[in-house]
Amino acid sequence: SRECYWTVWVRVVQSLCEAKNLGPVSGPNRQRDLCTFCTISLDQEEVFRTKVFDKSVSPFYGEDFYFEIPRPFQCLSFYVYAKSVFQRDLPVGKVSIRKDDLCKYSGKEHWFSLHPVDPNSEVQGKVHLEMRLNEVITENGSVGQHLLVRIIECQGLPLISGQNCDPYATVSLVGPARSDQKKTKVKKKTSNPQFEETFFFEVTRSSSYSKKSHFQVEEEDIEKLEIKVDLWNNENLAQDVFLGETRVPVKILQNDRIHKAWYLLQPKGNGSKSKSDDLGSLRLKLTYIEDTVLPSAYYTPLCNLLLKSPDVKPISASAAHILGDICRERYEAVLPTVRLLLHHNRCVPFVSAVAALELDNTQEANTIFRGNSLATRCIDDMMKIVGKNYLAVTLKPVIDEICESNKTCEIDPVKLKEGDNVEVNKENLQGYVQKVFSSITQSSSSCPPLMCDVFRSLRHLACKRFPADPHVQYSAVSSFVFLRFFAVAVLTPHSFQLRSHHPDPEISRTLTLISKTIQTLGSWGSLSKKLSSFKETYMYDFFKSFQEDKCIEKVKKFLDEISSNVSKESSGLEDAVVLKEGEVQKRAQGRKRLGKKNFKKRWLRMFQVVHSEKPLYVQAGNCVEASEWLEVLGPVSRCNEGRLSTFHPSNYSSGAWQCCKSQSSNAPGCKPCTTTVLANLQLDIDCDRETERIFSLLSSNDTKLQNMEDACASMAVYQGPQREQEDYSKFTIQEPKETFQTLKQLRNIMEELQRQHNIRRDTTAQYGSL
Repeated sequence: SRECYWTVWVRVVQSLCEAKNLGPVSGPNRQRDLCTFCTISLDQEEVFRTKVFDKSVSPFYGEDFYFEIPRPFQCLSFYVYAKSVFQRDLPVGKVSIRKDDLCKYSGKEHWFSLHPVDPNSEVQGKVHLEMRLNEVITENGSVGQHLLVRIIECQGLPLISGQNCDPYATVSLVGPARSDQKKTKVKKKTSNPQFEETFFFEVTRSSSYSKKSHFQVEEEDIEKLEIKVDLWNNENLAQDVFLGETRVPVKILQNDRIHKAWYLLQPKGNGSKSKSDDLGSLRLKLTYIEDTVLPSAYYTPLCNLLLKSPDVKPISASAAHILGDICRERYEAVLPTVRLLLHHNRCVPFVSAVAALELDNTQEANTIFRGNSLATRCIDDMMKIVGKNYLAVTLKPVIDEICESNKTCEIDPVKLKEGDNVEVNKENLQGYVQKVFSSITQSSSSCPPLMCDVFRSLRHLACKRFPADPHVQYSAVSSFVFLRFFAVAVLTPHSFQLRSHHPDPEISRTLTLISKTIQTLGSWGSLSKKLSSFKETYMYDFFKSFQEDKCIEKVKKFLDEISSNVSKESSGLEDAVVLKEGEVQKRAQGRKRLGKKNFKKRWLRMFQVVHSEKPLYVQAGNCVEASEWLEVLGPVSRCNEGRLSTFHPSNYSSGAWQCCKSQSSNAPGCKPCTTTVLANLQLDIDCDRETERIFSLLSSNDTKLQNMEDACASMAVYQGPQREQEDYSKFTIQEPKETFQTLKQLRNIMEELQRQHNIRRDTTAQYGSL
């Protein structure tokens, strides 16, 4: 509940670009035939993996990953592995970036040197310790010091081979001439062990102490002593696995005072690296965003000001337009505004208003909506959000077929390989294009109503601006639905979640040719271009067949259907919508623990489970995947009228629920479920979070806001021709007084939000707290 607490949201976008000069690895893989892939890990948990790049010591991966970090972490790591067929994959090297350093590299490309993958440096988690140094009187009356060390618990220990580990801890008092070690009991199958064990150590003794000991000095210097706690995974027959350590100087303990704190586990020897051979380097581009989200009430003024934007005259004086104007170079700046407007059903009037403004400044019909303007960026983001399922239904089956069948489609004479048959390739390409084109032009009934509303508005505005051009009503729509939606999704299916990885170079080339063809067919149908206008001469004959296939009529019919004034009628049946799919493990209660059926991997789509007797457990591959499943399942379950009011957060095993220890398998849940709230399955948007992102963007562009305010003041005071200054020419200012008023409101709202952020930053947590 944000009425009481503030939260931190973290987003990471990573582009794995390329590696170079990869060093040799041990084993049968040699440098000359090195097949490599990369993985991304939060601490030691792998969350993403690239495809395998064949036989190169300088591979170009070129993959992008976007994810929201669902849990605390210490390091974001990138591993390069050599693929092995007959044994486990061998590590080449890694790049590990601490969380505190991510902001230093955010937004720019960097080359990082690969470091060896040392098992003793692969650590994560934290340990909770309680320590006390006491003075004690011995039997002969002398005064000595005893150390009490209580290891309470650990949290966030890594999984070992995908399973919870069997951890135990060793607690040592170490110094130049002593090492006294004690050990806890082993805790089975847990990453968050509760130890609750106490150990005593003798620190100093009087000179009259005569009993021989394992250390030789009469009284050791307390300044040189430290408490060392090591975490290990018990491997029974094999060598135990090191999980991390922490060292605490004894000198920080004051007499008769209890020191209780959390400590992050560190690599062995605090991560000191020995000099190693050059393993190569990895080029990465990271974008790391961390937002502190305040309670909802603080965002109401900014949210209301943004939602008023469609009604402001002129639209250029609105808060949403001002944000887009000052953040033209930030491709991600428009997205939170679009999401906010979508959630409150204000997107269509705003898009219509900014599109009308752009058309007023468009002089020729054949250049309509071709630039990277605020209108085009808004519609692009709207289509990506609203049209995600539409793309999957329309394109995913044919894209999967193209990627899996992998037929050669090269028709450029310059790029043909020896032995290629250009006629066969042309036939392959024509078959693929026909399937993609047919899927698109027959998909009008699946086009989301909101997209249809926007296309209908664009069509009306274009006809009004260029009444003498009969084709502009089509080009206004095709420039988005063909050029900026379907063609882009065909070209980069990975970016639209249509494929899990970027395609291989040969398939990528095929998709490029298909994408170019779809763009041409879409614009050809609306603008009636002639064959002689095609840039590539080798495409001339290729398009003749499409001219004979009445493609123009099909495109026009499709554009008419998605932008007409006729509302689409519902069939009365709800179409099945794939909200998420992925590989998970399922395990049913009541079956044999080691039964073969319990751990089969299944490719799951979302489905309804009616299971009256036993609960069904579904395990995702990692914490990011689990978070995404929960995010999708949440809105669905909130719409379920028959949902339970309570649940068990743990499993039922060994005759009891592990959360509340109730022994009845039918016992009511021990924790309440989330309050039932009907939700929009398509757009479950966190408005507070989006408004905070907008505030961050405005704050980072405060100088531009001030320049815009100065420009408005200057234009409002001085009448007549204005001598345009360089900074002023970058802004769209139609009505300086109206724009100035909006800027003043933004300034006041931002000052209050910044004040609230400053209050919360004053109470930062101390190291040692949970």
